[in-house]
Amino acid sequence: MSSVVAQSLHVFGLRSRVANNILYFDEQIIIFPSGNYCVKYNVDQKWQKFIPGSDRSQAMLALSISPNRRYLAISETVQEKPVITIYELSSVPCRKRRVLNNFDFQVQKFISLAFSPDSKYLLAQTSPPESNLVYWLWEKQKVMAIIRTDTQNNPVYQVSFSPQDNTQVCVTGNGVFKLLRFTEGTLKQASFQRGELQNYLAHTWVANDRIIVGTDTGKLFLFESGEQRWETSIMVKEPTLGSKSLDVIQESESLIEFPPVSSPLPSYEQMVAASSHSQMSMPQVFAIAAYSKGFACSAGPGRVLLFEKMGEKDVYRETVLHLEQLPVDPQSSDPSQSDKQDILCLCFSPSEETLVASTSKNQLYSITMSLTEISKGEAAHFEYLMYPLHSAPITGLATCIRKPLIATCSLDRSIHIWNYETNTLELYKEYQEEAYSISLHPSGHFIVVGFADKLRLMNLLVDDIRSFKEYSVRGSRECSFSNGGHLFAAVNGNVIHIYTTTNLENILSLKGHTGKIRSIVWNADDSKLISGGTDGAVYEWNLSTGKRETECVLKSCSYNCVTISPDAKIIFAVGTDYTLKEIADSSILREIPAFDVTYTAIAISHSGRMMFVGTSLGTIRAMRYPLPLQKEFNEYQAHAGPVTKVSRALSPGTQSHTCLSHACFIPRTSQWLFCLFV
Repeated sequence: MSSVVAQSLHVFGLRSRVANNILYFDEQIIIFPSGNYCVKYNVDQKWQKFIPGSDRSQAMLALSISPNRRYLAISETVQEKPVITIYELSSVPCRKRRVLNNFDFQVQKFISLAFSPDSKYLLAQTSPPESNLVYWLWEKQKVMAIIRTDTQNNPVYQVSFSPQDNTQVCVTGNGVFKLLRFTEGTLKQASFQRGELQNYLAHTWVANDRIIVGTDTGKLFLFESGEQRWETSIMVKEPTLGSKSLDVIQESESLIEFPPVSSPLPSYEQMVAASSHSQMSMPQVFAIAAYSKGFACSAGPGRVLLFEKMGEKDVYRETVLHLEQLPVDPQSSDPSQSDKQDILCLCFSPSEETLVASTSKNQLYSITMSLTEISKGEAAHFEYLMYPLHSAPITGLATCIRKPLIATCSLDRSIHIWNYETNTLELYKEYQEEAYSISLHPSGHFIVVGFADKLRLMNLLVDDIRSFKEYSVRGSRECSFSNGGHLFAAVNGNVIHIYTTTNLENILSLKGHTGKIRSIVWNADDSKLISGGTDGAVYEWNLSTGKRETECVLKSCSYNCVTISPDAKIIFAVGTDYTLKEIADSSILREIPAFDVTYTAIAISHSGRMMFVGTSLGTIRAMRYPLPLQKEFNEYQAHAGPVTKVSRALSPGTQSHTCLSHACFIPRTSQWLFCLFV
């Protein structure tokens, strides 16, 4: 039996908790982590190509690109063990050049990576309690030197090479600022800092022996050969008339007003723990990037400071760059998320024409350095590199039968309507309440959304999403339009409410489950509804009578997802007992083993010959139907966490589509392509 082949098509999302999470491959292509992939994205042509993570990868921790742009290093945790993989970016597809996974020293994970100027050596910093800095001749997998950078179990955040010297290294962290030199086969500290040590969050080289360092108290230091030469402070100032302002004070001191910082970073929790409560009001400097005229640094939520060197002396002109404002529900009293997110990574394009920023809310922004405002030293604004992305777990996903649309909702209180043919965002809106479930009407003109306070029926307009009917159903975790669009169902705990879209009334309430209902699905002609729940029950409801037609109860299993075959004869269910069940006439026909993973979501193609199953490991299994008892499936790494939703749709043409929450499978000839949501 031939296997089902899948190929990734597009990803909507960013993993912001990966150190150094945005890189330029060339002037048009950037690299960033998403799900269990690194994405190569062409900013001009809008296409994506993918570098898959390691099999069974649990976490991607850090990235680094070599100065010659030929290699990409990725630090991961694979089955509880640290792994560094170096990919060759020039090959198509990108191939693994080296895998560093056998170590003769203690290591839990590598949290920062850096290539040498000639791209031959690789620095890797390990996490506490070992806190070792490893200097590799990576091509030969040879450790040239190793040194412990901290003995107090303080976190180290960043390591780097001097831009023109393979032997000079900088290490920064909480109470750690060290310049090291590789000589005679060892790494030795080249200079010792005087004065009080700070919590150094980020640094960058602005010359062969000059380094700019940022702290958690809004301070910037310039060190030359290890000696402090220059300092500036970014302080909090309360405005008198409620407006935010920037004042530049003489003697290299800037005064900026920022709200309290509250966003994560790789090792962000450690950074917060290392800071006092009073320091939390300071604009912590999480990111710094150098360019030929000076450097840019993060300066609290929603802001970047651009320092342009003026003349020969250490005098810099300062420009404020703001993140773009997002559309918010007019009735919401909350500020938009651009005011709440810290900039975690900054990267200049090779020509220095563009500055790209990633944030703690999983967003990507860019700004053109040739803007008139920047040249005049005036405040300027970043724009979205692509479009607004989800910044919290995605709770609901739905596809449209007649249009190439995907709808998602999230704990970030937003709704996104995506187009999976153009790979663009068509509509976006933020709300006051969290949204837990969503469904698209077959026409593509309406959605039903389960918010924390109510169930809302909403219109999709050209430039807005507007509610026109509300129901007193709180926190509905599952909702679904029927295939014909004349009905929709919404789960309220252990009860399913059926509504009609003609007069918008509740016509049925299906009661019988004793636990929470996790999944519902309509059969092809909408005459029946299938439900599965935590009580181990799978029910088939006759919607003409409102009664259960068949039932299958297995108390030992809590079901995650159910679906039904196109001919409505067989129900498929997956749950916590590591099997996929085929159910017919109230009986379990077969139990297919999941081989030591939990199946979390399931979808079957319109032809009924292909099935896609999401797992607790974030993988997708593609298999033929009838299902084999052996391991006859293809498994694809997709996500960094469990796959939570699967949906399918039919495009205006004849292609069928299967979407996985967070992913969308699109068959073309003999291959399947999928979009991935993170």
